Amino acid sequence: MTAKLGFIGLGQMGAPMAARLLGPDVALHVYDPRPEAVAAFTAQGAIGCASARAVADAAEIVFACLPNGRVSEAVADEVAEGGAVRLHAEMSTIGRAAVEGIAARLAGRGIAVVDAPISGGPAGARAGTLAMLAAGAPEAVARLRPWQERIGRAVFVLGERPGQAQVMKLVNNLVFAANMVASFEALAMGAKAGLDPETMLAMLNAGTGRSMVTERVAEEVLTRRFGFGAAIAVVDKDVTLGLAEAAALDVPMWAIEQAARVWRFAAGHGMAGEDISALARLVEGWAGAEIRARQE
Repeated sequence: MTAKLGFIGLGQMGAPMAARLLGPDVALHVYDPRPEAVAAFTAQGAIGCASARAVADAAEIVFACLPNGRVSEAVADEVAEGGAVRLHAEMSTIGRAAVEGIAARLAGRGIAVVDAPISGGPAGARAGTLAMLAAGAPEAVARLRPWQERIGRAVFVLGERPGQAQVMKLVNNLVFAANMVASFEALAMGAKAGLDPETMLAMLNAGTGRSMVTERVAEEVLTRRFGFGAAIAVVDKDVTLGLAEAAALDVPMWAIEQAARVWRFAAGHGMAGEDISALARLVEGWAGAEIRARQE
């Protein structure tokens, strides 16, 4: 039997995830406000739709991967009017309150919501190695799981209430954002002291300082490619959401608040659209030293 799936949002993360759903066993209905993004999928056999509502009129399971809560809520309002949809997977990082609101509105129309953000970046989406999160009613989570396993490498079930996976995604992104600021500052210090950045990274990755930043992101800095694949504005948005969640839970964030100031400064001073690895240039400017490979 052919599964009727929908995918809304064909950006840097959405497009490679949606591409992994293509196949003879799936009728994939797609929508993005950019016609060229839809055309790239119809050329591969997907069915292009003129709106999010049209996707929900055709597909029983709809995935949404969108840039912010405002867009996710507007799309969810359209999905709520769909005639075929029975399960809505919200893959965007928009915070607990936004997902709870979407779940409540769609429940009133008989549509289950799985809170289903992802982690691993555009490279992970292309490689099929993403970490897939899920929170929602057990039967809805179980129904979604085979498709999540087709998109990513591992599925982590966080609970039975939409919003719980959002909190986990924010925990992840707060750690990542703080790691990046700390790593770039420390590497800039070492570079200014005359240490070879490549040797520094090799040592960090063999020792206790290892992280995704030192293993993957820093390579974009050493080579000066600055092309990890996510924008500074996205991390700034996620850190803001994470700190708001921490405040709602009355959890102090002394260290992460300091890192958040660096992301806010970068986003507010002309770097919002730049790659997250370009944050190193800001740190380098303050330090007066470049984290650059000696032989590119």
